[in-house]
Amino acid sequence: MALIRRDNRLYPPPPRSINSYIVSHSWLCHSLARRVLSAPLRMDNNQSMRINFGLTSQELSVMRRLSGPEKIQRFLDYEIGYNKEVDGETCRSPRRVLRDRIAHCAEGAFFAAAALRVHGREPLIVDLSAVRDDDHLLAVFSEHGRWGAIAKSNYAGLRFREPVYRSIRELVMSYYEHYYNPAGEKTLRAYSTRPINLKRFDRMNWMTTEEDLWEVCEYFCVVQHSRVMPPQAERKRRRMDRRLYEAGMVGAEK
Repeated sequence: MALIRRDNRLYPPPPRSINSYIVSHSWLCHSLARRVLSAPLRMDNNQSMRINFGLTSQELSVMRRLSGPEKIQRFLDYEIGYNKEVDGETCRSPRRVLRDRIAHCAEGAFFAAAALRVHGREPLIVDLSAVRDDDHLLAVFSEHGRWGAIAKSNYAGLRFREPVYRSIRELVMSYYEHYYNPAGEKTLRAYSTRPINLKRFDRMNWMTTEEDLWEVCEYFCVVQHSRVMPPQAERKRRRMDRRLYEAGMVGAEK
């Protein structure tokens, strides 16, 4: 647009200058020539961390091949051994799981959540709480308004669930009949009411840290949980039948 100065004369607008930094680091469209001049965008370390989550190119390559929940579950089942903690308790990060090729239920759930995150999903965990038994963690995901889960377990029935469940509670209840201790008692009693998003632990680099993730596990103990049955029903000890008990142990690592 022309400029009108105090002498009432028209002057053309001054030429617009383009910062040399922008030219060399951005995408520009040259309208007269109708060509796009391109140059790579520079990212600072924080931007790179947000995109790669601190993972190495080799680690990202593995996770990018796990392009769906079924592939993640298969990887946990056949490429990752079950961690029986013979050398002491651990709570490995996804990086350590990839390196050591071993995981128990919490470590497997964290790995699955990280793999889901690499593919653009939220890293969500649901905690299953039991009596006279270990708790169990699920990496949950949603497809078409239905919930499914990925899990690492030495019990066959406590692993994958197809995304066909209408709510988290409905998903959790599918585990009840398969959740039992070595004595054959059905032990599931509660679950975290809402899925926990592991992004809240990004400050501690939960996907790549060499430290055990005890802080994450401790957080599951203080979040709100919902009962799977009324208190009066909990007093009765419910037992597994032998066939279902033995079916749940198929493939278990001794």
